[in-house]
Order: sequence, then structure tokens, then C-alpha cells
Amino acid sequence: MLSRVADSLYWMSRYLERAEHAARVVELQLNLMLERDPDSVDRRWTLVLTALGNKEPVSGDVFTAAKELAFDQILGGIASARENARQVREQISSEMWEQLNRIYHETRSDELTGLWEAQPTEFLGLVKRKAHLFQGVTDTTMSHDEGWHFIQVGRFLERAHATAQLVDAHFREYPQTPDDLIDSAVHVEWAGLLRCCTAFEAYCKVYTADLRPGRVADFLLLNADFPHSIRFAADAVQQSLETIHRTIHRTNDSRRSANVARLAGRLSSGLTYTPLEEIVGNLHGFLSEIQRTCVQIHSTIYNVYVQYPIEAALAGR
Repeated sequence: MLSRVADSLYWMSRYLERAEHAARVVELQLNLMLERDPDSVDRRWTLVLTALGNKEPVSGDVFTAAKELAFDQILGGIASARENARQVREQISSEMWEQLNRIYHETRSDELTGLWEAQPTEFLGLVKRKAHLFQGVTDTTMSHDEGWHFIQVGRFLERAHATAQLVDAHFREYPQTPDDLIDSAVHVEWAGLLRCCTAFEAYCKVYTADLRPGRVADFLLLNADFPHSIRFAADAVQQSLETIHRTIHRTNDSRRSANVARLAGRLSSGLTYTPLEEIVGNLHGFLSEIQRTCVQIHSTIYNVYVQYPIEAALAGR
């Protein structure tokens, strides 16, 4: 596969996942505003800004800043996903292109951009549904070959990084010991964290509605079966990178691609074998390391598959 094709498929998937994540986080916070003390609004929207990756101090209306950041990530992500898809139009199915093109034009229509101001939860819900539909169309209309695996890597690497960022921001804002019963005053915040990850119902099937910080951390970080847990995402990244590595092995020297697969394996094994007690003892450090590893995997993917020196390719390194 050409490096430009791999690059475009990877970023198409990452950008759309980023847009869906922003829509999910902001929609949940808008719904929770109905249940919160008005005096705590700025604090909650500052948390949203942090969860979406904003690192700059905000002066003025934090709610407006959070909405603008989310709107930029949603529209920018959809536009970038479509542009990357356009560049590899021959590599994706017609159904994928039609769905992504439809998302792009609908979210830019005057009716829907007006809906963002008038009824933002409806706009955000539509973005989520359209993104989920695109993922389903991708999985059912595209061959699960090397290109599909680059799409999987983009989706789940973005998901692992974004979920780690979200969980880290929440646990720093609401610190409690792992076995604490969650105080009724902040119960809605912990339920909100699970809903941000579409995890509340799945969590309740495992632990009932008994919310404890340690159990929430265990479910969102280490559950191997839930699609929005960090471990599930890390396992998916590892499996797809190993498949890509095996494909390359059939055609040329694959030592360079093996490095990427090993790095993804290190992330996955850290989530598989690190005891929960050790994780919650240094949760911020553990989640920060996950984010750094995701960035490192991304950089290594670029060095190996996209921007590698021609001398390295010819030498099979």
C-alpha cells in the first residue's frame, strides 16, 4: 500500500472519531446542566475544555469557549475526514464516501448550524449517529485488508488517547479513594463520566449502579470487552498493527514495522498485567503515560509507514 493511502485512511478515521468524541462529551455536559447548581457551571465547562485537550487558560465565558472548541473539533474533524477520504476515493467503498459526504454537507447546512445554537443536543446527537453509521458502513462494505486495519488503528488510537485524557481530567477534578462510596453531591458527575464513554449501562451490568471510583477506573481502563475502554482500544490497535506487520512481512523486510507492533504491544500489556491497585495509586501518572505512548505510536507509524527515508525502505530497515 502506498504511504499516502495509509496516511489518508488513518487520518480519515482519527478525525471522525475526534468529532464524535467531542459531540458525545459536550452533549452529556449540556444535559447535566439541568441537574447542577448554576454556581458550578464554569467549573464543569473548564473540565470539558481540559477533557477536549485545551491547554490554554481561558478568560471570559468558559461555556462559550467550550462550545466553540467542540464546534471547531466537530466541523473541523468532519471536514478533514472527508478531505482525506476524497484523496483515497478509489480505496474506500462508494457507501463510505456517500455517508461521509452526507455528514459533511448536512453539518454545514444553514438549518443544522442554526440548530447548534438553538438546540445543540439535537445537533450533537445527529453527529454521533452519523459517525456511528459511517463506522458500521465501513465495517460491512470494505474488505478487512491492510487499508481497513489502518482505519482501525486511527479510530482506536484516537479513542485510547481521548478516553485517557477524559478520565484523567475527571479524576483530578473529583479525587476520592478507590473504595469510597461516591457522595450524593457528586454522584451525577461520576455517572456522567460513564455516560461520556457510553459506558453507564455496561458498567451497571458488571457492578450494578453502585458507583465507586476504583470500579469506574477498572471498567474504563481495564475492561477487555467494552469498546470504549482504553484496554479494548489498545488491544484493537495492537491487533491491527500486527496484521499490517504480517502483511508487510510477505513482501519485504519487516523489521521497521515490527517496531510499531511491539510498541502497541507494550501499551496493551501494560493495561492487561498492571494491577488495579498499582494503577489507582498513581492514576494521573498512569494515564499520562498512556497518552505519551499513544503519541509515540503515532510518531512511529509515521516514521515507518508514511515519512520514512527512501534509503531505509531500500535497505529494508
